[in-house]
Amino acid sequence: MPDIAQSRIAILATNGFEQSELEVPLSKLRQAGATVDVVSLESGEIKGWDKKDWGEPVTVDRVLDQANASDYDAIVLPGGQINPDLLRVEKKAIDFVKAFARAGKPVAAVCHAPWLLIEADLVKGKRATSYHSIRTDMINAGAKWEDSETVRDGNLITARNPGDLDAFVEAIVEAVEGTSEKRSAAE
Repeated sequence: MPDIAQSRIAILATNGFEQSELEVPLSKLRQAGATVDVVSLESGEIKGWDKKDWGEPVTVDRVLDQANASDYDAIVLPGGQINPDLLRVEKKAIDFVKAFARAGKPVAAVCHAPWLLIEADLVKGKRATSYHSIRTDMINAGAKWEDSETVRDGNLITARNPGDLDAFVEAIVEAVEGTSEKRSAAE
């Protein structure tokens, strides 16, 4: 995996995130050299959902009220049914996601997390995928929905489900590298 050591990435999540959809990107992006912060609504820990029951807690690195998109190079949105449903009704969370998109930074969502992209009005006219149960939501929001493992349309990256996390993380790394190279060339 390429080295993205100068990059800082936010993972926005709250209680009920799908365990693997937070932990795998967190681990793999750190292995690639990035500094990764788990950003949430409150300090302390958030608890994952692991298939059919509550999973393990994860430490929150930064509270959303203290996070600024300008401090990061990309945002990752893990799914699960509970996590994105709770976050999509939080104006601060949606504004945080929108700020990454406005800045041309990678926005990556897996499984049910594209609900946040819908709420942020980021999928209209974009190629994207999601968990099959929110396919209609995606299409109704204007996405060009694909039944693919991972879809990248510019800086928007979506993945279908936890089985697609390797390709999802690779797409994030490529997008972060591309964004970093553009920023370096502009400086």
